[in-house]
Amino acid sequence: MTRRPRRPTAPPSPLPQRLGIDPVHLKLPPVEPADGDAPPTVRAYLHTRLAAAPPTTLDRMLATGAFVTADGTPLPPDAPYSPGLHLWFHRDLPPEPPVPYPIDVLHQDSRILVADKPHFLATTPRGTHITQTALARLRHDLDLPALSPAHRLDRLTAGLVLFVVDPAARGAYQNLFRDRHVHKEYEALAQHNPDVALPRTLRSRIEKTPGIVAAYETPGEPNSESHIDLIEHKAHTARYRLTPHTGRTHQLRVHMNALGLPILGDPYFPTLTDPAPDDFTKPLQLLARTLEFTDPITGTHHRFESRRTLQAWTDPEGWATGA
Repeated sequence: MTRRPRRPTAPPSPLPQRLGIDPVHLKLPPVEPADGDAPPTVRAYLHTRLAAAPPTTLDRMLATGAFVTADGTPLPPDAPYSPGLHLWFHRDLPPEPPVPYPIDVLHQDSRILVADKPHFLATTPRGTHITQTALARLRHDLDLPALSPAHRLDRLTAGLVLFVVDPAARGAYQNLFRDRHVHKEYEALAQHNPDVALPRTLRSRIEKTPGIVAAYETPGEPNSESHIDLIEHKAHTARYRLTPHTGRTHQLRVHMNALGLPILGDPYFPTLTDPAPDDFTKPLQLLARTLEFTDPITGTHHRFESRRTLQAWTDPEGWATGA
């Protein structure tokens, strides 16, 4: 079997992370004969390559030495175009509403870190959530620039997330989730309906369309499976144990809604709402309670339990009023 040639790796970044965010790396491409003449300067190339940025911003960054080469030397504003040149820079980060809750670290060793994430904090940078993410915060606060996620947890869901400290071990832990060798249990709060027979297992086809925020069920071969059980109830509210056997986007929220038991505080199901980015009242009452797996490197059996509680169960009046 012929092996594909390895892609050349970029030199190490001469710039440190900023608030846990890596600098942007660019490599100037070669100029093929069919492309015509090369841009006369790197500045001309950057104005084309980074066309979304205002020209005045790029010129300011060049004038202040914001673009650096592999040895950390600032790029001169009039530098000629050089095919294959490596550049790094920090992009301007827009202000984000700070998520006013801490991340609890339940376990840390030389290979892994288990965080107990609060509601409203994304796992990794994406879209408008960059520095206000668990990955960026942990990298910055714990001085772990190489930290990476083994999996992801939805921004609105609280609970356990496994991160990898040692880059050499990243693949082994990510493969645990890919190969479904991790047992995960969630806890959710929703209306209590004695007419809904539980426990039960739901299987359906769930799709997520780009540009549409909520996933949805559609006819076809099932690609999702969740086991749902009732833990206890009081008054009109119940605690449910949710065990996903697959990992589709919004899977547990879709399946609970399909039962007529939408999770309390869900802005997507059954009705799509649009809370303000800085509205941290009434968090989604969904918690990644348990992570259990056999360590792929040491063979140690791990079982981690979230220390968080769902507010609508312990303080229903405060949750209902957003206090």
